[in-house]
Amino acid sequence: MHSVLLQLKKEISPFEFESYINQIQFNEKYSRTDRLVFNAPNIFIARFVKTKFAEKIAHLYEVQNGIKPEIIIEIPSQDGKKDKKNLQRKINASTNLNPSFTFESFIVGNSNTFAFNVAKAVANNQSSSYNPLVIYGNTGLGKTHLLNAIGNANIQMGKNVIYTTSEQFLNDYLLNIRNNSMDRFRAKYRACDYLLIDDIQFLSGKNQIQEEFFHTFNELKENNKQIVLTSDRPPKDINIEDRLKTRFTSGLLTDIQPPELETKINIIHAKCELDGIYLDNSIIHFIAANINDNIREIEGVLVKLNFSINVTNVQEITIDFVKDILKEYIKESKENVTIDEIIKVVSRYYNIKPSDIKSKSRHKNIVTARKIVIYLARKLTPNSMPTLASYFSMKDHSTVSKAMKSIEEELDKNQNLKIVIEELKNKIK
Repeated sequence: MHSVLLQLKKEISPFEFESYINQIQFNEKYSRTDRLVFNAPNIFIARFVKTKFAEKIAHLYEVQNGIKPEIIIEIPSQDGKKDKKNLQRKINASTNLNPSFTFESFIVGNSNTFAFNVAKAVANNQSSSYNPLVIYGNTGLGKTHLLNAIGNANIQMGKNVIYTTSEQFLNDYLLNIRNNSMDRFRAKYRACDYLLIDDIQFLSGKNQIQEEFFHTFNELKENNKQIVLTSDRPPKDINIEDRLKTRFTSGLLTDIQPPELETKINIIHAKCELDGIYLDNSIIHFIAANINDNIREIEGVLVKLNFSINVTNVQEITIDFVKDILKEYIKESKENVTIDEIIKVVSRYYNIKPSDIKSKSRHKNIVTARKIVIYLARKLTPNSMPTLASYFSMKDHSTVSKAMKSIEEELDKNQNLKIVIEELKNKIK
C-alpha cells in the first residue's frame, strides 16, 4: 500500500496530500486484496477523500497489483470498535455508489431545480420517460451527486444498478479484452436495470469502446432499462460518433448551472451542520461570496478551515482569520477593471440586457442594477463622478453622488445587498 500512496503523492498537490491523504491510516487488519480499508479522523476528511481520491487510489492499486479494490473509508469509534453508522458509509462493492449522495442531501436552488426534478422522475420511473437522461454542466456542480442519488434510490428498491465512470468502463473493457472474457463484460453491463455513467465525454476519440457502448446502449434501451449519463458539455460538442450523439439526444438533456449565492449559502450551512462545524452567518456569507461556484472546492475550503481551526485552537473565528486561511482560494483583484466588464457581470446577475443599464428605464430591477454598477465602478475603477455621469448620460456628477449615497444607505441596513455586492465583486475579479 505504501507504494500506491507514494505514486498518489506524485499525482496530486502537496497541500492535498498533506491535508487529506496524510490524515487517513491504512487498516491492514480489515483489508483484503479486493478491499482496502482506511481510517479517517472525521467525517469531513472521510467524505472528501472518498469523493476525490478513492477512484484514483483504486486505479493505482489495480495498475500495481492487477486487482481493482473496493475503497472503504471508516471513522473508528472511541472504544476502537467499528461504528455501524460508519460502516454504512462505505461505497457499495458492486455499484461504487456513494451512500451520502442522496436526493435528501442535495441542495436545490434555481440553478439545478429542473435537473433535480428530472433525476427524481427517472429514479421513480424506470425507462418510462427520459431515456436516456443526459445531465451536463461544468465540473463540481452536482452531476455526480444526482447520478448517485438515482442509483441509491433504486438500490433501496432492489434494482440492479451499475454506477461507473467512463474511465472505469474503458478499463473494464480493456481488461476483458486482454482476458478474452468479453461475454462476461457484456453480461455485466447489459443485465442491469440502471446503467449510470459519469463523465461520458472521456469516450471522446476512442472508437473501439464507442462501438461496444453503442451496442450496449441499444440492448438496454430495447429491454426498457434506464440509462443516465453525465458530461461536462452537451452531446453535440463531444467528439463521438454521430449515431451515439443521435441516441444521447433521443431522450432528455438537462444542464446544471453554477449555484447562485443563496444556494451556495445553503450548501455551506448544510455541510457545516452535517459535520458539526459552527460558523457565524457573516463567515458563511463571506465564503459564499468570495469562493468559486465549484461545490467540490467549497467542500475543500470547509475541510481546510475546519482543520486550521482545530490545529490553531483559535478562540474567535473572524473574517481576517478566514481570509488568511483561505487566501489561496480567494481570487486576487483584477487590474484595469472596466465599466463595461462591470455592466456585463451585473446585467447577467439581474437577468437584464447590458443596454438596459445605460438606458433611461425606471423599472425597479434596472434602477437597482444601474446604482450597483455606479457603486462598483467608483470602488473598482479610477473613474471620477463626472466621468461616470458622462458615461451614463446623466445630468452631472450630483446624480452619480445620489446613486452612491442611495446604495451606501441601503448597505447599512440590508445584509442581503452586502452579500450580493460581495459576490458581484468576486465575479468581476
